[in-house]
Amino acid sequence: MTTQPASNQGSATSPQGDVLVYIVDDEPMLVNLAELILKPDGYQIKKFYAPELALKSFLADSNLPRLLITDYAMGAMTGLDLAAACKRRHPNLKIIMLSGTAGPDIIVDAPVKIDRFLAKPYHANTLLQLVRTVLAE
Repeated sequence: MTTQPASNQGSATSPQGDVLVYIVDDEPMLVNLAELILKPDGYQIKKFYAPELALKSFLADSNLPRLLITDYAMGAMTGLDLAAACKRRHPNLKIIMLSGTAGPDIIVDAPVKIDRFLAKPYHANTLLQLVRTVLAE
């Protein structure tokens, strides 16, 4: 016997149910918040608090994400470094870059295509709509 979710969104048959999203930020609270925003819509989430761990998983895992949501400033490895390394393995990977310290100009001359920039703090619905838009493109 299977139980149905309270809404049609997030059901196992929804397109989102097959979509794996990596969320990477060195602030665990923000990673957990993004997961809380996206999981009810049916997305599969893998959380990372360090870009190096996200990259290690990305390179080792056979189930690659369709979307990478990453913070920009995270120490030795930036979100742009992570995005570039991931794009080498998976050129069609969609990327949303987040930052509370830099502006959208950081993605203009990025070494890889960043699909969207989102400034922190953001509203929950803004992130959810942005994820839906980027994945639909």
